[in-house]
Amino acid sequence: MSLGPLMIDLAGTALAPEEAELLRHRLVGGVILFSRNYAEPAQLAELVRAVHAVRSPPLIVAVDQEGGRVQRFREGFSRLPPARRIGHEFDLEPRRAVALARSLGWLMAAELRAQGVDLSFAPCVDLDNGVSEVIGERAFHASPDAVAQLAQGWAAGMREAGMAATAKHFPGHGAVVADSHHTLPVDRRPLVDLTPDLTPYRRLIANGLPAVMVAHLLFPAVDSAPASLSRRWIRDVLRGELGFQGVVFADDLSMGGAAAAYGNVVTRARAALAAGCDMLPVCNNRPSVLELLDGLHCEPQPASSLRLVRLRGRADPLDRSTLLDSAEWQQARALLERTAAAPRLTLDPGGPA
Repeated sequence: MSLGPLMIDLAGTALAPEEAELLRHRLVGGVILFSRNYAEPAQLAELVRAVHAVRSPPLIVAVDQEGGRVQRFREGFSRLPPARRIGHEFDLEPRRAVALARSLGWLMAAELRAQGVDLSFAPCVDLDNGVSEVIGERAFHASPDAVAQLAQGWAAGMREAGMAATAKHFPGHGAVVADSHHTLPVDRRPLVDLTPDLTPYRRLIANGLPAVMVAHLLFPAVDSAPASLSRRWIRDVLRGELGFQGVVFADDLSMGGAAAAYGNVVTRARAALAAGCDMLPVCNNRPSVLELLDGLHCEPQPASSLRLVRLRGRADPLDRSTLLDSAEWQQARALLERTAAAPRLTLDPGGPA
Protein backbone atom coordinates (compact mmCIF):
# COMPACT_ATOMS: atom_id res chain seq x y z
CA MET A 1 0.00 0.00 0.00
CA SER A 2 1.33 3.45 -0.92
CA LEU A 3 1.59 6.27 1.58
CA GLY A 4 -1.41 8.56 1.32
CA PRO A 5 -1.44 12.37 1.53
CA LEU A 6 -2.91 12.83 5.03
CA MET A 7 -0.93 13.18 8.25
CA ILE A 8 -3.14 12.80 11.31
CA ASP A 9 -2.73 12.91 15.09
CA LEU A 10 -3.41 10.60 18.04
CA ALA A 11 -5.29 11.15 21.29
CA GLY A 12 -2.90 9.82 23.92
CA THR A 13 0.26 7.98 24.87
CA ALA A 14 -0.74 4.63 23.33
CA LEU A 15 -2.25 3.68 19.99
CA ALA A 16 -5.97 2.90 20.46
CA PRO A 17 -7.55 0.15 18.31
CA GLU A 18 -9.87 2.61 16.57
CA GLU A 19 -6.87 4.81 15.76
CA ALA A 20 -5.03 1.87 14.26
CA GLU A 21 -8.00 1.40 11.93
CA LEU A 22 -7.77 5.04 10.84
CA LEU A 23 -4.05 4.62 10.15
CA ARG A 24 -4.78 1.71 7.81
CA HIS A 25 -6.86 3.96 5.54
CA ARG A 26 -5.28 4.34 2.11
CA LEU A 27 -5.36 8.15 2.36
CA VAL A 28 -3.19 8.24 5.48
CA GLY A 29 0.57 8.54 5.09
CA GLY A 30 1.82 9.82 8.43
CA VAL A 31 1.25 10.63 12.08
CA ILE A 32 2.16 13.84 13.89
CA LEU A 33 2.81 13.65 17.63
CA PHE A 34 2.22 16.29 20.30
CA SER A 35 3.08 16.74 23.98
CA ARG A 36 -0.03 14.76 24.96
CA ASN A 37 1.46 11.72 23.21
CA TYR A 38 4.58 11.72 25.36
CA ALA A 39 5.24 10.54 28.91
CA GLU A 40 8.83 9.26 28.83
CA PRO A 41 11.31 7.86 26.27
CA ALA A 42 10.42 4.15 26.56
CA GLN A 43 6.71 4.91 26.14
CA LEU A 44 7.45 7.04 23.08
CA ALA A 45 9.53 4.28 21.50
CA GLU A 46 6.69 1.80 22.02
CA LEU A 47 4.11 4.20 20.55
CA VAL A 48 6.25 4.79 17.47
CA ARG A 49 6.81 1.03 17.07
CA ALA A 50 3.05 0.48 17.19
CA VAL A 51 2.43 3.12 14.52
CA HIS A 52 5.16 1.75 12.26
CA ALA A 53 3.75 -1.79 12.62
CA VAL A 54 0.28 -0.84 11.38
CA ARG A 55 1.14 -1.16 7.67
CA SER A 56 3.85 -1.40 5.04
CA PRO A 57 5.58 0.75 4.01
CA PRO A 58 5.50 2.16 7.55
CA LEU A 59 3.80 5.48 8.13
CA ILE A 60 6.01 8.53 8.70
CA VAL A 61 6.05 9.65 12.34
CA ALA A 62 6.72 13.37 12.79
CA VAL A 63 6.88 15.99 15.53
CA ASP A 64 7.64 19.68 16.00
CA GLN A 65 10.91 19.67 17.97
CA GLU A 66 12.53 22.96 16.95
CA GLY A 67 13.62 24.04 20.41
CA GLY A 68 12.61 27.00 22.52
CA ARG A 69 8.86 27.18 22.99
CA VAL A 70 8.23 24.71 20.15
CA GLN A 71 9.53 21.44 21.60
CA ARG A 72 6.89 18.74 22.19
CA PHE A 73 9.11 16.27 24.07
CA ARG A 74 10.98 17.79 27.01
CA GLU A 75 11.61 15.53 30.01
CA GLY A 76 14.18 12.94 28.95
CA PHE A 77 15.23 15.02 25.94
CA SER A 78 17.78 17.81 25.65
CA ARG A 79 16.16 21.23 26.13
CA LEU A 80 17.07 23.05 22.95
CA PRO A 81 17.41 26.83 22.81
CA PRO A 82 15.27 28.99 20.51
CA ALA A 83 16.83 29.63 17.12
CA ARG A 84 17.37 33.30 17.97
CA ARG A 85 19.91 32.26 20.62
CA ILE A 86 22.05 30.71 17.89
CA GLY A 87 21.60 33.86 15.85
CA HIS A 88 23.09 35.88 18.71
CA GLU A 89 26.17 33.66 18.53
CA PHE A 90 26.34 34.31 14.79
CA ASP A 91 26.69 38.03 15.45
CA LEU A 92 29.77 37.30 17.56
CA GLU A 93 31.46 34.43 15.68
CA PRO A 94 29.68 33.24 12.51
CA ARG A 95 31.73 30.06 11.98
CA ARG A 96 31.30 28.94 15.56
CA ALA A 97 27.56 29.65 15.35
CA VAL A 98 27.18 27.51 12.22
CA ALA A 99 29.06 24.68 13.96
CA LEU A 100 26.76 25.12 16.95
CA ALA A 101 23.68 24.92 14.72
CA ARG A 102 25.03 21.73 13.16
CA SER A 103 25.71 20.19 16.58
CA LEU A 104 22.27 21.06 17.95
CA GLY A 105 20.52 19.89 14.78
CA TRP A 106 22.34 16.57 15.18
CA LEU A 107 21.44 16.37 18.88
CA MET A 108 17.76 17.01 18.25
CA ALA A 109 17.56 14.49 15.41
CA ALA A 110 19.71 11.80 17.08
CA GLU A 111 17.58 11.81 20.22
CA LEU A 112 14.38 11.51 18.19
CA ARG A 113 15.78 8.79 15.95
CA ALA A 114 16.81 6.80 19.04
CA GLN A 115 13.08 6.58 19.85
CA GLY A 116 12.13 5.76 16.25
CA VAL A 117 10.67 9.15 15.27
CA ASP A 118 11.27 9.77 11.57
CA LEU A 119 10.94 13.52 11.16
CA SER A 120 11.03 16.83 12.98
CA PHE A 121 9.56 19.85 11.23
CA ALA A 122 12.72 21.98 11.43
CA PRO A 123 14.48 24.28 10.81
CA CYS A 124 12.36 27.43 10.81
CA VAL A 125 13.90 29.73 8.19
CA ASP A 126 11.59 32.73 8.51
CA LEU A 127 13.38 36.05 8.81
CA ASP A 128 13.21 37.90 12.12
CA ASN A 129 11.60 41.12 10.95
CA GLY A 130 10.46 42.00 14.45
CA VAL A 131 6.73 41.99 13.68
CA SER A 132 5.55 38.36 13.87
CA GLU A 133 4.84 37.19 17.41
CA VAL A 134 4.09 33.62 16.30
CA ILE A 135 7.59 33.43 14.79
CA GLY A 136 9.56 35.73 17.09
CA GLU A 137 12.52 33.91 18.63
CA ARG A 138 11.88 30.88 16.40
CA ALA A 139 13.76 32.79 13.67
CA PHE A 140 17.54 32.53 13.59
CA HIS A 141 18.18 36.09 12.45
CA ALA A 142 16.99 39.06 10.40
CA SER A 143 19.74 38.59 7.82
CA PRO A 144 18.90 36.21 4.94
CA ASP A 145 22.55 35.19 4.69
CA ALA A 146 22.78 34.42 8.42
CA VAL A 147 19.55 32.41 8.33
CA ALA A 148 20.75 30.49 5.28
CA GLN A 149 24.09 29.61 6.87
CA LEU A 150 22.59 28.58 10.21
CA ALA A 151 19.77 26.59 8.59
CA GLN A 152 22.29 24.75 6.40
CA GLY A 153 24.28 23.87 9.51
CA TRP A 154 21.16 22.65 11.32
CA ALA A 155 20.02 20.60 8.31
CA ALA A 156 23.48 19.05 7.94
CA GLY A 157 23.41 17.96 11.57
CA MET A 158 20.00 16.39 11.11
CA ARG A 159 21.22 14.54 8.03
CA GLU A 160 24.21 13.16 9.94
CA ALA A 161 21.80 11.78 12.55
CA GLY A 162 19.66 10.09 9.89
CA MET A 163 16.79 12.59 9.65
CA ALA A 164 15.53 14.73 6.79
CA ALA A 165 15.17 18.48 7.34
CA THR A 166 11.95 20.40 6.62
CA ALA A 167 12.35 24.14 6.02
CA LYS A 168 9.38 26.29 7.03
CA HIS A 169 7.27 28.40 6.62
CA PHE A 170 7.51 28.95 2.85
CA PRO A 171 7.61 31.53 1.37
CA GLY A 172 8.17 33.44 4.64
CA HIS A 173 6.08 34.18 7.75
CA GLY A 174 8.34 36.80 9.31
CA ALA A 175 6.86 39.97 7.80
CA VAL A 176 3.22 39.65 8.91
CA VAL A 177 1.69 40.44 12.29
CA ALA A 178 -1.28 38.07 12.10
CA ASP A 179 -0.97 34.47 13.31
CA SER A 180 -1.98 31.91 10.67
CA HIS A 181 -3.13 29.56 13.43
CA HIS A 182 -6.12 31.88 13.88
CA THR A 183 -6.57 33.95 10.72
CA LEU A 184 -5.20 34.39 7.20
CA PRO A 185 -2.24 36.82 7.25
CA VAL A 186 -1.84 39.07 4.22
CA ASP A 187 1.56 40.17 2.91
CA ARG A 188 1.16 42.79 0.16
CA ARG A 189 4.74 42.74 -1.12
CA PRO A 190 5.29 41.84 -4.79
CA LEU A 191 7.34 38.77 -5.60
CA VAL A 192 10.46 40.81 -6.39
CA ASP A 193 10.48 42.19 -2.83
CA LEU A 194 10.37 38.67 -1.35
CA THR A 195 13.91 37.87 -2.51
CA PRO A 196 15.33 38.07 1.04
CA ASP A 197 12.70 35.66 2.38
CA LEU A 198 13.40 33.18 -0.43
CA THR A 199 17.19 33.32 -0.06
CA PRO A 200 17.42 30.60 2.65
CA TYR A 201 15.28 28.31 0.50
CA ARG A 202 17.48 28.86 -2.55
CA ARG A 203 20.58 27.94 -0.55
CA LEU A 204 19.00 24.90 1.13
CA ILE A 205 17.51 23.60 -2.11
CA ALA A 206 20.90 23.88 -3.80
CA ASN A 207 22.18 21.60 -1.03
CA GLY A 208 19.47 18.94 -1.47
CA LEU A 209 16.75 20.08 0.94
CA PRO A 210 14.40 17.09 1.46
CA ALA A 211 11.17 18.87 2.48
CA VAL A 212 9.42 22.24 2.73
CA MET A 213 6.34 23.27 4.71
CA VAL A 214 4.17 25.88 2.99
CA ALA A 215 2.35 28.46 5.11
CA HIS A 216 -1.23 29.68 5.07
CA LEU A 217 -0.24 33.17 3.92
CA LEU A 218 -1.87 35.32 1.26
CA PHE A 219 0.31 37.34 -1.12
CA PRO A 220 -2.30 39.08 -3.29
CA ALA A 221 0.35 40.60 -5.57
CA VAL A 222 1.46 37.04 -6.44
CA ASP A 223 -1.73 34.94 -6.36
CA SER A 224 -5.31 35.12 -5.13
CA ALA A 225 -4.92 31.83 -3.21
CA PRO A 226 -2.89 31.37 -0.01
CA ALA A 227 0.58 29.95 -0.63
CA SER A 228 -0.41 26.54 0.81
CA LEU A 229 -3.20 26.24 -1.78
CA SER A 230 -1.48 28.03 -4.66
CA ARG A 231 -0.21 26.43 -7.88
CA ARG A 232 1.65 29.66 -8.56
CA TRP A 233 3.63 29.39 -5.35
CA ILE A 234 4.18 25.63 -5.24
CA ARG A 235 4.43 24.53 -8.87
CA ASP A 236 5.75 27.71 -10.47
CA VAL A 237 7.94 29.34 -7.80
CA LEU A 238 8.99 26.52 -5.44
CA ARG A 239 9.34 23.68 -7.93
CA GLY A 240 9.87 25.73 -11.10
CA GLU A 241 11.97 28.80 -10.26
CA LEU A 242 13.70 27.39 -7.18
CA GLY A 243 14.08 23.85 -8.56
CA PHE A 244 12.80 22.06 -5.43
CA GLN A 245 12.34 18.29 -5.88
CA GLY A 246 11.51 17.15 -2.35
CA VAL A 247 8.32 16.75 -0.32
CA VAL A 248 5.90 19.67 0.01
CA PHE A 249 3.91 19.76 3.25
CA ALA A 250 1.01 22.12 3.71
CA ASP A 251 0.81 23.63 7.17
CA ASP A 252 -1.97 22.17 9.34
CA LEU A 253 -5.24 22.30 7.37
CA SER A 254 -7.17 22.78 10.64
CA MET A 255 -5.54 26.19 11.21
CA GLY A 256 -7.58 29.34 10.94
CA GLY A 257 -5.51 30.59 8.03
CA ALA A 258 -6.61 27.63 5.90
CA ALA A 259 -10.23 27.76 7.09
CA ALA A 260 -10.41 31.47 6.22
CA ALA A 261 -9.59 30.64 2.60
CA TYR A 262 -11.88 27.62 2.22
CA GLY A 263 -14.36 26.77 4.96
CA ASN A 264 -14.80 23.11 4.04
CA VAL A 265 -11.82 20.91 4.95
CA VAL A 266 -12.36 18.63 1.96
CA THR A 267 -12.27 21.66 -0.37
CA ARG A 268 -9.07 22.83 1.36
CA ALA A 269 -7.45 19.43 0.90
CA ARG A 270 -8.41 19.20 -2.76
CA ALA A 271 -7.01 22.68 -3.42
CA ALA A 272 -3.75 21.89 -1.61
CA LEU A 273 -3.24 18.65 -3.54
CA ALA A 274 -4.08 20.33 -6.85
CA ALA A 275 -1.58 23.08 -6.02
CA GLY A 276 1.17 20.48 -5.62
CA CYS A 277 1.32 19.56 -1.92
CA ASP A 278 2.40 15.99 -1.18
CA MET A 279 1.20 15.70 2.43
CA LEU A 280 -1.48 17.49 4.42
CA PRO A 281 -1.32 17.51 8.23
CA VAL A 282 -4.74 17.70 9.92
CA CYS A 283 -4.26 18.26 13.64
CA ASN A 284 -6.42 18.43 16.76
CA ASN A 285 -9.64 17.99 14.82
CA ARG A 286 -10.80 14.38 14.58
CA PRO A 287 -14.14 15.30 12.90
CA SER A 288 -12.17 16.90 10.04
CA VAL A 289 -10.03 13.76 9.72
CA LEU A 290 -13.14 11.59 9.47
CA GLU A 291 -14.69 13.99 6.97
CA LEU A 292 -11.58 13.78 4.80
CA LEU A 293 -11.34 10.00 4.95
CA ASP A 294 -14.95 9.80 3.84
CA GLY A 295 -15.08 12.65 1.32
CA LEU A 296 -11.61 13.11 -0.20
CA HIS A 297 -11.84 10.86 -3.23
CA CYS A 298 -8.35 10.76 -4.70
CA GLU A 299 -5.71 8.19 -5.40
CA PRO A 300 -2.22 8.58 -3.89
CA GLN A 301 0.11 9.86 -6.60
CA PRO A 302 3.12 7.60 -7.31
CA ALA A 303 5.59 10.50 -7.42
CA SER A 304 4.33 11.87 -4.09
CA SER A 305 4.37 8.42 -2.49
CA LEU A 306 7.97 7.88 -3.61
CA ARG A 307 9.03 11.27 -2.23
CA LEU A 308 7.30 10.49 1.08
CA VAL A 309 8.96 7.11 1.50
CA ARG A 310 12.34 8.84 1.24
CA LEU A 311 11.50 10.87 4.36
CA ARG A 312 11.68 7.80 6.57
CA GLY A 313 14.43 8.04 9.15
CA ARG A 314 17.66 6.15 8.50
CA ALA A 315 17.20 2.48 9.35
CA ASP A 316 20.12 2.11 11.78
CA PRO A 317 19.78 4.74 14.54
CA LEU A 318 21.69 4.38 17.79
CA ASP A 319 19.58 3.03 20.65
CA ARG A 320 19.07 5.45 23.52
CA SER A 321 21.65 4.02 25.91
CA THR A 322 24.35 3.82 23.22
CA LEU A 323 23.55 7.37 22.11
CA LEU A 324 23.83 8.80 25.63
CA ASP A 325 27.19 7.04 26.09
CA SER A 326 28.60 8.30 22.80
CA ALA A 327 31.29 10.96 22.57
CA GLU A 328 29.22 12.81 19.96
CA TRP A 329 26.23 13.16 22.31
CA GLN A 330 28.40 14.29 25.20
CA GLN A 331 30.15 16.88 23.04
CA ALA A 332 26.82 18.19 21.75
CA ARG A 333 25.49 18.40 25.30
CA ALA A 334 28.55 20.35 26.39
CA LEU A 335 27.93 22.87 23.61
CA LEU A 336 24.27 23.04 24.59
CA GLU A 337 25.13 23.80 28.20
CA ARG A 338 27.45 26.60 27.15
CA THR A 339 24.70 27.98 24.94
CA ALA A 340 22.32 28.07 27.91
CA ALA A 341 24.40 30.91 29.37
CA ALA A 342 23.65 34.47 28.32
CA PRO A 343 25.43 35.53 25.11
CA ARG A 344 28.62 37.47 25.62
CA LEU A 345 28.28 41.23 25.42
CA THR A 346 30.81 43.19 23.40
CA LEU A 347 31.01 46.95 23.57
CA ASP A 348 32.35 49.18 20.82
CA PRO A 349 33.99 52.18 22.53
CA GLY A 350 33.77 54.13 19.29
CA GLY A 351 30.05 53.58 18.87
CA PRO A 352 27.14 55.81 19.84
CA ALA A 353 26.42 56.40 23.50
